[in-house]
Amino acid sequence: MTAAMAVSRALRDLWLRRLAAPTQLGFHLSPRPLSSSAHQASKAAPSEASDHSYESLQVTSAGTHVLHVQLNRPDKRNAMNKAFWREMVECFNKIARDSNCRAVVVSGAGKMFTSGIDLMDMASELLQPEGDDVARISWYLHDLITQYQKTFSVIEKVWTSSLPVTSATVPRMLSSRSSLVNELAFTARKMMANEALSSGLVSRVFVDKEAVLDAAFALAAEVSSKSPVAVQSTKASGT
Repeated sequence: MTAAMAVSRALRDLWLRRLAAPTQLGFHLSPRPLSSSAHQASKAAPSEASDHSYESLQVTSAGTHVLHVQLNRPDKRNAMNKAFWREMVECFNKIARDSNCRAVVVSGAGKMFTSGIDLMDMASELLQPEGDDVARISWYLHDLITQYQKTFSVIEKVWTSSLPVTSATVPRMLSSRSSLVNELAFTARKMMANEALSSGLVSRVFVDKEAVLDAAFALAAEVSSKSPVAVQSTKASGT
């Protein structure tokens, strides 16, 4: 029984490290120069997207066929609370059914993308689950973490072309066979932008958040101007 409890604690601690590690800004961007019309579209004033009302997210229209999904808890450094885990799945499932949306930009409001899991909000579920049966607690944590994983996997499963700010603690978003990704997942260490660039996980880095978003909206505008069937088919063939 003692060994089982130790395994349960180790599994929980590993997942907590993966979920709680602060995430820094990075971006997958094409090195090809963007058209001037796409860049101008990225400067369009944002407006609230219909049918998207959330506690932890803000969804706005960022141009023709482009949506901007922001983690919207800047006072909490966009820490991932219970509402976030639920609303990200709801949000991207809606986007997947939105025939007008062809590209998505994901960012965080305020100074950082996210500080990681909101332990104050999630403590009762992750750190102090009810019951005293080790096996049942382990299965409970397994099911809970599986549900949380959908928050990220839903982004790669939607048919629309998504342009997310990458999270170094989510290996399925990158490559399950990459030794570097395994290292990041197992150690939960921070990955600096220059290391991501040199290892090929990102194609460009930027000096600040404004520059990242300008390039992201410009790229999203250009992607959204292409045939949605071609873009969706290309994305599906690469996943």
